[in-house]
Amino acid sequence: MHLTLGFSTCPNDTYIFDAMVHGRIDTEGLEFELIMSDVEELNRHAFAGEIDITKISYHAYAYIADSYLILNSGSALGFQNGPLLISKHKVYPDEIKNLKIAIPGKHTTANLLLSIAYPEHKNKKEYLFSDIEEVVLSGEVDAGLIIHENRFTYQQKGLKKVVDLGEFWESKTGMAIPLGGIVVNRKYPAEILCKIDRVMKRSVDFAFENPKASHAFVKHHAQAMDDMVMQNHIKLYVNEFTRNLGVNGRKAVETLYREATTLGVIPKMRKDIFVD
Repeated sequence: MHLTLGFSTCPNDTYIFDAMVHGRIDTEGLEFELIMSDVEELNRHAFAGEIDITKISYHAYAYIADSYLILNSGSALGFQNGPLLISKHKVYPDEIKNLKIAIPGKHTTANLLLSIAYPEHKNKKEYLFSDIEEVVLSGEVDAGLIIHENRFTYQQKGLKKVVDLGEFWESKTGMAIPLGGIVVNRKYPAEILCKIDRVMKRSVDFAFENPKASHAFVKHHAQAMDDMVMQNHIKLYVNEFTRNLGVNGRKAVETLYREATTLGVIPKMRKDIFVD
């Protein structure tokens, strides 16, 4: 069976999908046509219903839940790995609502967390996540919301942390931060959905058991990223929640949607959002 499969070039994605796309595991007859892009582009493919299986931000999923289900494996959840709001200058909490903030995409979970933490803030401008440090440094914006490997580089450029939205979320809920998940189109019958879920789990397990096997694939797509940054990136976003959301992971996702729905940030969510 031929399926389109989307994920980003970020090390955590290439690390967990390597076995699945390079025949290192039993895919139970599934074959994949790869679509590799940044998460906002993958979000757009999913909005258009153009992709069978894809990485997606948990924020974006709120708008396509009628068409897709969340797989039990492959998600990026965790503690102390949330987006950071940064600036060139010291910013006091009561000043945040007046800042012009660069965000890495309207439908990123980073923006959703910013909206939950500061629902009154509206002055945002979208940029590619890798450009945000530079537009903050240039003064084009007052602050920037950074994700991915930029968490490891912003201080080297003289930028300062204003607020850690991961810490905000953990303090508010006591739960892991749901950042991104892997979803599959609901159009497939239950046996195919379960097969895809098994194959995804098998690929993640292989990555945990053979961490060096994916190095060439990860390194190729990480481009000029330093090896230490690459490994730190994987460690930050790949954990036991990636193996299996489990009860606590699902509860964290449901809590994110409940908080956002209460504030009117996202539409009301349906109940059946996970592959069972």
